Amino acid sequence: MSQLHSSVIGKGWARTAVNATVYRRNSVVSNASYQYVAYYDAERRVVLAQRQLGSDDWTMEVTPYTGNTSDAHNVISIMVDGAGYLHMSWDHHVDELRYCRSVEPNSLKLTDKMLMTGEKENKVTYPEFHHLSDGNLLFFYRDGSSGQGDLMINYYDSQTQTWSKRQDNVISGEDERNAYWQTAIDEAGTIHLSWVWRETPDVATNHDMCYAKSDDNGVTWRKSTGEVYTLPITQDTAEYALRIPQNSFLMNQTAMCADSQGRPYIATYWRPVGSNIPQYHIIYHDGSLWQTQQVTERITPFDVSGRGSRRIPFARPQIMVDNRGEHDKAYIVFRDIERGDRVSVAICDDLQAREWYIEDLTDSSVTVWEPSYDTEMWKRDHILHLFVQNTEQGDGEKEVDFPPQDVIILEWQP
Repeated sequence: MSQLHSSVIGKGWARTAVNATVYRRNSVVSNASYQYVAYYDAERRVVLAQRQLGSDDWTMEVTPYTGNTSDAHNVISIMVDGAGYLHMSWDHHVDELRYCRSVEPNSLKLTDKMLMTGEKENKVTYPEFHHLSDGNLLFFYRDGSSGQGDLMINYYDSQTQTWSKRQDNVISGEDERNAYWQTAIDEAGTIHLSWVWRETPDVATNHDMCYAKSDDNGVTWRKSTGEVYTLPITQDTAEYALRIPQNSFLMNQTAMCADSQGRPYIATYWRPVGSNIPQYHIIYHDGSLWQTQQVTERITPFDVSGRGSRRIPFARPQIMVDNRGEHDKAYIVFRDIERGDRVSVAICDDLQAREWYIEDLTDSSVTVWEPSYDTEMWKRDHILHLFVQNTEQGDGEKEVDFPPQDVIILEWQP
């Protein structure tokens, strides 16, 4: 077993999975000095925690803000800009923008709620921040609803402390579908964007995996071939990394990353042709072509059809890649009922060899937890800091009678 360390912060809301869904960008984040965590407590209040890197001594701040924790979509996302200000967005499911930032660098005290640009900020879902190499930020969110929504991008200048619109509708569902995306920024600053299309609010209508990238902080978008997109990208103009038909139990909003050579990797799950058992897969570009690998050999069938948050027996995964050595290594973090719902990681020491093995990072169950992690820590040090909380979830946004559970940062160094 590789090196493990855990740090307990406090008790978090656990009657739904709102603290522990995979699409929190970020639940935990750091700069060179401090690490920050955000979560809802048992009273639905937004709690912030801060520690100096290398310490287990957390400073806590119960903020004046609350959220609709009955709906697992209404996550909290945080990020630190280059000047040390903490930014936070929270509590959306087709709602008006809720955004604030710290009153000064390295502080847990927050401003009043504020607008960003004031445009298309009334139907926000899936807020996520991304840190650019110059210390400025991008903010991604969906404008609209499931099956009928568009991807928006705002840009934050840390010098002037102002937001501006970077893209109005990068990907258009043309009022017939919407894109569920995942994003990563590589060491050179290239933004990688991948997505599935969904035709209706039913998860079973997810299909295909598409791709785009930007080398100029989101202004211009290209295919992997270098061909420039005309925006917005549509179903007809998108690059398809892999064609996956509807009713394949393809999951949305999973994860992606990129290696030091700027090659993108996407982790998700779907059921292979002829099977009713979803399997974890990776889709990646080897520098010449798109490749696919099946990661697991699961034996438990599951039907992901339906609307809203589901109590799924396995988590949407996260992916990290390390190609600093002789071989390209990949890590898929997940949770699966077949492994006792532990925090697990599938490891491939050489992607060309296509051989995977699994380690469990915890001994006990985390129920329906999904992984989120400190993306900036991984970029700097290739150390994984996972947000871990045992949590429940009822089908269709239903609460489960479940007491508050410990919020933990689990540190794993491969």
